Amino acid sequence: MRLLVMGGSWFLGKHIAESALARGWEVITFNRGRSGRDVDGVQPVRGDRTNRDDLNRLAQHGPWDAVIDTSSSDLPPRDVLAAAAALRSSAGRWVHISTVSVYAGWPHQPLTDASLLLDCPADADESFGYTGVDGSPTTYGFQKAGGERAVTEVFGDAAVLLRPGVILGPGEYVGRLPWWLERAQRGGRILAPGPADQRIQPVDVRDVAQFALDQAAGSDSGGFNVTHPDGITFRSFLEACLRETGGAGAPVWAAPEVLVEQGVKQWTELPLWRTHAGVWAVDSSRAVAAGLRCRPVADTVRDTWRWWAADGRPVDHPRWAEHGIAPEKEAKILASL
Repeated sequence: MRLLVMGGSWFLGKHIAESALARGWEVITFNRGRSGRDVDGVQPVRGDRTNRDDLNRLAQHGPWDAVIDTSSSDLPPRDVLAAAAALRSSAGRWVHISTVSVYAGWPHQPLTDASLLLDCPADADESFGYTGVDGSPTTYGFQKAGGERAVTEVFGDAAVLLRPGVILGPGEYVGRLPWWLERAQRGGRILAPGPADQRIQPVDVRDVAQFALDQAAGSDSGGFNVTHPDGITFRSFLEACLRETGGAGAPVWAAPEVLVEQGVKQWTELPLWRTHAGVWAVDSSRAVAAGLRCRPVADTVRDTWRWWAADGRPVDHPRWAEHGIAPEKEAKILASL
C-alpha cells in the first residue's frame, strides 16, 4: 500500500502514520509543518491544503492507493472539495475523518449509520450553518456534513466516511481524559456526574487508526459510526482514573438536575458529561461488522496516564483551556451536597 495522510503529525494522524509504517506501507504526509513533528519513516511533503498550487504540487507525488484525511476539521466544505478534486486522479480511495455531529438528531436521539444527516452543500464556505439555541445542531456539524458531501461527490463509492464520537488516548489534545486523570491524582472529594451507571462510548485513538487503515485497504464505502460498542460506566471510568494515578479520591455523585442548577457547563467543565439522551447512544454495529475492534476503555485510561505521566506533551490547542471545572466552583458545589 502507498498511503497519503493529510495531516499525520499529531494525535490521530500520527497514530495512523505510525501504524501504517508498522504494516510495511509507504506513507507520505502532507501538512504545513507547524504542529507536531514528522513521524520517523514517513515522506513529508510541506504545503497548505487551502492553496491550489500546493495541492497540484502534492498530486505530483502520487499515485496513492488511498488518502486518509485527518486534517479537515476546521475547514469549510469548499476546501475539502478542492483537495478531493485536485487529488482524485492520483488516489484510489479517500477515507475521511468526520464526526457524529453531522447527524441532525445528535445529541438528542439515538443514532445509526442511516440516521438523517444535516444538509450542507459541498461547495459551502465557512459561513454556512447555524448553532441552535440549545447547542444543537452546530455550525461545526453542518460544515462537516458538507465536507462529507464534497468527498462523496468526487470519490463516489471510493469514499469512506468515519464518524467518531469522542476519541481519547495517548497524545490527546482536547484535554478531556488528562483533566480527569489529574483530578483523580489530586484526590479528595471529586464532583462526579450522575448517574454513576451511565455508560459512555469513548473510543481509543489507536483503534480508530487501525480501522481507518483497514478501510483504506478495503472495498467498503459510505459512513461508519466509530464509537465503542461496549463502552464503560462513568463509575468504572473514574475508578480506572483513580487506580492508575494512585489517587485517594472519593467520587461524590451529583444528579444531573443538580449540576444543571449549579450552572456546570456540560461537556466541558465536567468532561464527557452531557444530559442529552442520544449523546452516548450511537450504534457502531456496521463498523464492528467491518472489523472495528475496541480495547477496553480502562486500557485507554492506563496508557494515557503512562503517556501523560512521562511528560506527555500534546499539540497546543485552544480547546484544552475549555475543559475542567475550577476548584473553587467544584468545592462550592460539593459543600452543598
